[in-house]
Amino acid sequence: MSNTSHIFSLNAQLRNDANVLGSFPLCKLLIIKDAQYPWFVLVPGRANVTEIVQLSPSDRTQLLEESCQLQESLLAAYQPDKLNVAALGNMVSQLHLHHIARFRDDAAWPAPVWGKHPAVPYTDAQLADRLEALRPHLPETFVWGKQDE
Repeated sequence: MSNTSHIFSLNAQLRNDANVLGSFPLCKLLIIKDAQYPWFVLVPGRANVTEIVQLSPSDRTQLLEESCQLQESLLAAYQPDKLNVAALGNMVSQLHLHHIARFRDDAAWPAPVWGKHPAVPYTDAQLADRLEALRPHLPETFVWGKQDE
């Protein structure tokens, strides 16, 4: 179980590599700053958690539910050829779950996206388009905006 004596804080590397879009009941939703892929990350709002098994049973269930809701939203918004979902944590130990909509014609297909090509920053218009495609598909439990990180 997580150590609740500490306050949750988003890892500095995640803060640098992504924009916080808002929150589900358990997780922050981030978008990675790479316009080559619709690449989102869920970060459970629990301090000192590096592994899914460190979450309480109810938080594990909630994480899976939020992941499935995000996957459904990505499928509806972008119609990818495949969704990649992974919790790696080799570079950033804070528990976070990547959700990447992949396409047969994307820059890295069929290889993993990590380290394949340098990130391509979003233009304001590209980011707005990406988020507007996703917005109507997110569940009512999602709240837009940073809230307290």
